[in-house]
Amino acid sequence: MTETNPRPRRRPGAAPLALLLAGAMLAAQPASALPRCAADADQSVFELEALKTELMVVATTCKFEDRYNAFVQKYQPTLATNGRAFGQYFIRAHGGVRPGQRQNDIYITELANVRSNVARQLGSDYCPRNAGLFDEVMALPSGTDLPAYAAGKDLLSSGATACQGAPAPRAATPARRTAGTHAR
Repeated sequence: MTETNPRPRRRPGAAPLALLLAGAMLAAQPASALPRCAADADQSVFELEALKTELMVVATTCKFEDRYNAFVQKYQPTLATNGRAFGQYFIRAHGGVRPGQRQNDIYITELANVRSNVARQLGSDYCPRNAGLFDEVMALPSGTDLPAYAAGKDLLSSGATACQGAPAPRAATPARRTAGTHAR
């Protein structure tokens, strides 16, 4: 005697319901992290530049220029070193000083615009919400603590990403043929 397993009966509409539930579960999962720089050092440079820009936007929006100036004065050596590394990233990525400086300027402007747009969206809540940044950053023991602090603020997730968010490197131009050479 052979046993037969009767097939379970499917309810009409069960498959679409299962797909809907699967889609909802996927949507509930956290979004994947934003792209990071290939090198941790480059990522850190971008994060610190984003912190400096955020503090500048807070200062100009909330009339905290004196606090921003104190930040720059306290961390001047760290900020200067980071600024040089930031500029060097663009020179490397964009093939020279002039194109690198141009892309650096574009990125800094875009980063400031992104952070300013966040301030505009928050409206009157922006200054009370962000004034404490100056207290936090000025309480750090030294400039060597700035990169870790900047990384923890996640300032690049609001529309300006590191490395990949920077204008794309120029494509290499093909070598020109001389008059006497022919393609075969």
